[in-house]
Amino acid sequence: MVATVGMVADLVRQVGGDDVEVTQICGAGVDPHLYKPTTDDVRKIQSAEIVFYCGLKLEGKMIDTLEKVGQTKPVIAITDAVDVARLRSAGGEETLGQSAHPDPHLWNDVSLWSQCVPLVAEELGKLKPELADKFAEAAVAYQAELEKLHAYGQQVMATVPEKSRLLITSHDAFSYFGQAYGLEVQGIQGISTESEAGLRRINELVDLLIERDVRSVFVESSVRPKNVEALMEGAAQRGHEVSTGGVLFSDAMGLAGTYEGTYVGMLDHNLSTTAAALGGQVPAGGFGGKLGGKSSPK
Repeated sequence: MVATVGMVADLVRQVGGDDVEVTQICGAGVDPHLYKPTTDDVRKIQSAEIVFYCGLKLEGKMIDTLEKVGQTKPVIAITDAVDVARLRSAGGEETLGQSAHPDPHLWNDVSLWSQCVPLVAEELGKLKPELADKFAEAAVAYQAELEKLHAYGQQVMATVPEKSRLLITSHDAFSYFGQAYGLEVQGIQGISTESEAGLRRINELVDLLIERDVRSVFVESSVRPKNVEALMEGAAQRGHEVSTGGVLFSDAMGLAGTYEGTYVGMLDHNLSTTAAALGGQVPAGGFGGKLGGKSSPK
């Protein structure tokens, strides 16, 4: 079976365990907004028994291939399982208007991503009926873990001083993250990394950093840091020193085989890194005790 991005692939592996073999198209550091499938990728998708993808136009340049293959075999957008009422628009609005396009980055709210788990278990069960009960049990166990991770995120972010609860990143990938964990989120670019940031936007964010006396901004693992660097330079020119609070995983997880290369590890890293950099209290090792150097400074 094939999955497009790491977050989807890991969800399938968590539910399917040793009974599934997942081929992942977009690896660590790959931006799915911009990724164009190779001939080999298309061949893998066409030959798979089942294909899982995020949906909501995240995999923009793969959509034609996925739709074509979906005419002859199961091609599952796992975000179809999410309550539409909880989707945010790509413009950052809290509700989705009739003509608005949904923000696809909903894995940044653990409680929303958890809604996708039963759908994956159901589809795997259709493919392997003799293992359907096993997949269902794994899904329940995984959702229990995600519930604990979500609660951890709310707890550590609540320790950040209220004035400092401002998350500025390369592009608008963290709208759900901010809503779920109590942060104001500002992206230098728009919802897609194809857009460009202008000088006016940079100046607006410099004003905000100075007004709130926030000293940390964040780069993303799958997006070039040039806009964040321009923001830091702009702040420095006005006598406000800003440093990077860390690298966050936005559209791709960490390296395969690492803790951050799992969905839980990815969100643990993002939650713990953000809270610690903004002045919150984070336990050593983060949620699972597996993060290195993510505790709050003494």
